[in-house]
Amino acid sequence: MNGSFRFAQVGLAASLVLSSAVALAQDEAAGFALDRFEPSERGSDWFVAESLDLRGHQRFAAGLVLDYGYKPLVAYTPDGDEREAIVSHQLFGHVGGAMQMWNRVRFALNLPIALYQGGEGTGTSAQMQVTSDNATTVGDLRVAADVRLVGEYGDPMTLSGGLRLYAPTGSQDSFTSDGTVRAQPRVNVAGDVSMFTYAGQLSFLLRPSDDSFAGSATGSETQIALAAGARLLDRKLTVGPELYGSTVVTDGDAFFARRTTPFELLFGAHYTATGPWRVGAGVGPGLTRGFGTPKVRFLASVEFVEPFEQAAAAPPPPPSDRDGDGIIDDEDACPDVPGVRTADPARNGCPPDRDGDGVLDAEDACPDVPGVRTEDPKTNGCPPPSDRDGDGIIDEQDACPDEPGVRTDDPKTNGCPPPKDRDGDGILDGDDACPDVAGPPNDDPKKHGCPAARIEQGQIKIREQVQFAYNSARILNASDTLLEAVKQILVDHPEIKKVSVEGHTDNRGSAVYNKGLSNRRAKSVVDWLVKRGIDRGRLSSAGFGLERPIDSNDTEEGRQNNRRVEFHIADQPEPSAKP
Repeated sequence: MNGSFRFAQVGLAASLVLSSAVALAQDEAAGFALDRFEPSERGSDWFVAESLDLRGHQRFAAGLVLDYGYKPLVAYTPDGDEREAIVSHQLFGHVGGAMQMWNRVRFALNLPIALYQGGEGTGTSAQMQVTSDNATTVGDLRVAADVRLVGEYGDPMTLSGGLRLYAPTGSQDSFTSDGTVRAQPRVNVAGDVSMFTYAGQLSFLLRPSDDSFAGSATGSETQIALAAGARLLDRKLTVGPELYGSTVVTDGDAFFARRTTPFELLFGAHYTATGPWRVGAGVGPGLTRGFGTPKVRFLASVEFVEPFEQAAAAPPPPPSDRDGDGIIDDEDACPDVPGVRTADPARNGCPPDRDGDGVLDAEDACPDVPGVRTEDPKTNGCPPPSDRDGDGIIDEQDACPDEPGVRTDDPKTNGCPPPKDRDGDGILDGDDACPDVAGPPNDDPKKHGCPAARIEQGQIKIREQVQFAYNSARILNASDTLLEAVKQILVDHPEIKKVSVEGHTDNRGSAVYNKGLSNRRAKSVVDWLVKRGIDRGRLSSAGFGLERPIDSNDTEEGRQNNRRVEFHIADQPEPSAKP
């Protein structure tokens, strides 16, 4: 059957039934659409939930679902005991079809037909009895459209949005119609993860009026459906439970109330038999005493689902052989130059090259010895001159052929390592008093290349002495640069938690006086650092006077060396710490 013709048939049937809906609708009565089973659109792998197989264009599905509910409408005593079954048996056949369009959109319709209904209808509920006169009738026609938003069938997640519309083609007297047009926007999700498959639906059923039945509201509802299971037998069999139900939301007293919240659990299976035919069966209990919830429901289905066929892949192009040497490009190491076939993949299809150095024999000055390509025809393809240390300077020109070096214009140093300058301060290590710490030049060989301050041997060593006014603890301005360097080390190295500032003097003067002077000078240095942002908790001071000389006090130079301030690190930082 042509796809366009089938789609036209579905559309024509829907339009004819909808156009006659008003004429078929019954006068408002006490009844409503009692059957709470809403089958999924044809082609789904579930009875209620949607598997969202929206693949293909003008792809058709049609089928019948038989639905039997036992005691879907029962009157109870105030004590909760069953009084009578207003509807004891309800057998519906749901006839439906669906058409997938543009690999994204699905149009569908479903018409429930009440094949048999029967009940007791005695006593106070006699006016609601379902008799043989109205037991067989059609229900409300449902038309639907859904659009795939995210993912595709079989992905870990597929999402769609859609709308269902219900026309009042059934009979309220027979409990097969609500008597009004209803709208149901919904969102569906489905997916597969290996053998596991799932689906879910959230919708809102909008009823134009808020009627009541037996004192309970029958207005607009929120509806849900959840399904989970497994795909077996090469994905031909889908088995698993489905949970579905609803609750009235337009009346606060009815929201999740017993009679207005029908919920059911269903255990089902769908099997793709031969070709496009699919059969299914299911059974499950009602979980609440909501209107339309049976004590048990049985389902059976048979469907025709047109298989989805991928577009045939274009035949692969013939293998390319650009240079026409009979060796296809995928195997030709020289696809643009005609060559010969060899067992070496690196040379297969290339012109002859006996030594395999990449220089063709016709151009190779040394065709039997691997070499390098040069611009000189006399050396092209020949081994390069020796360079034992690999510094790019051939041994004949290298003054240090066994030690990598740099090229210079001086034949005596060409190819030799450059003089070392480990700290990179421009002062060669042989002349640098501090070869591992960058510093400026200085006329004093002991200070040449040393920074104003540095971390060394558990101290912050300073290049010069802190200058004080004569016989005073006042620091001279000339020492500000030096102390700034000390301060910067403390800022840059927060891991240094404690520094002891120690003052020392020469042996001139009394020991008591010198010790007090050295103590005041050490404290003055601490105060200088604290004023410039260093936490006092990181600093301590001590004066030792003439007790710890580092040079002889017999000369002026020695005494000058002994007059000093030292910075001792109480908690030595890691050796890798930079000054």
